[in-house]
Amino acid sequence: MIVPAGAQAYPAPAKLNLDLRITGRRADGYHELESIFCLIDLCDTVYIAPRNDEQIILHTPITGVPAEADLTYRAAAALEPFSDGLCGADIWLEKRIPMGGGLGGGSSDAATVLMVLNKLWRCMLTQQQLIDIGVKLGADVPFFIFGKNAFAKGIGEQLTELHIPRQWYVVVKPPVHVSTAVIFSHERLTRNSEPSIMPSFESLQPFRNDMQAVVFQEYPAVSEAYRALEKLGKTLMTGSGACLFATFDSEDEAAAAFGQISENYEAYCVKGLTHHPLQV
Repeated sequence: MIVPAGAQAYPAPAKLNLDLRITGRRADGYHELESIFCLIDLCDTVYIAPRNDEQIILHTPITGVPAEADLTYRAAAALEPFSDGLCGADIWLEKRIPMGGGLGGGSSDAATVLMVLNKLWRCMLTQQQLIDIGVKLGADVPFFIFGKNAFAKGIGEQLTELHIPRQWYVVVKPPVHVSTAVIFSHERLTRNSEPSIMPSFESLQPFRNDMQAVVFQEYPAVSEAYRALEKLGKTLMTGSGACLFATFDSEDEAAAAFGQISENYEAYCVKGLTHHPLQV
């Protein structure tokens, strides 16, 4: 990928759902969730160069997906009406976060575009205004704009900062793409978890993922990878999958587990973050 010298690089970190519970289903078909969102240092890079002709050009579209359907393009287009003039942008994406894994890569890319262009275009929108735009793009986008580890409710847009101890993770991507729509519509999906009262990192343990059993049933490759990773550490699926993660208290423990699991699976050794890299 060739990026012009005038484009600036901006990080877009992935997330893990350390805990994920489905507490109900709304009349509009969306599910009510409770989750612990944790930022990790596995990042895509978004390169942006501002234009002055109102054009938004995504130079790295996904094969088979029109650029106008990409979340990064849609984020820029949603923000453009709030700009103060003939604003546009050239955008390049360098992907490192695996797609279709429940790590929020596309949502994070969109959030980075919103936060960066809000400044470059002098839109002067508040964080809450950006979140209001982001939730229309995807349920995970508000979290990345919020920029801190959080306890999430609703469809993921009701966020409260949550302290998470310093931890390291080994993330595994099984060789399969999980359809979120299939899992959310599955007849065996549990949708009646009790809402939390005074949630905290400690009070919600032991952590679980209400989607995990259904994903294992429908996608045996995810279940197989889980059994392999579980031998090395406390393991859970993130989001609707397919990615799994094991949690460790030290970098050395995580590195040792990564050395073993990466022999057979696409894997990443990462640490948890306290805040989004764009936040200073």
